[in-house]
Amino acid sequence: MANKKTKKKQCYFLANDIRDVDYKEVELLRKFMSSYNKILPRRKTGLSATYQRKVSKAIKQARIAGLIPFAPK
Repeated sequence: MANKKTKKKQCYFLANDIRDVDYKEVELLRKFMSSYNKILPRRKTGLSATYQRKVSKAIKQARIAGLIPFAPK
């Protein structure tokens, strides 16, 4: 198998100088979810560990608040 050199993805929040992740920003949170409304892993999103934890927590809060569905329609 040949190794492909891929460019490491940069953290979206660090690149755009965003400090806080708010559960009410649904459009931003949807970037880090699959089409089946599952939270994407770090290797797909390129987020740093700190922001991956914040995003997953915000997505879970938004689900409980009813802003994001738990499952696709």
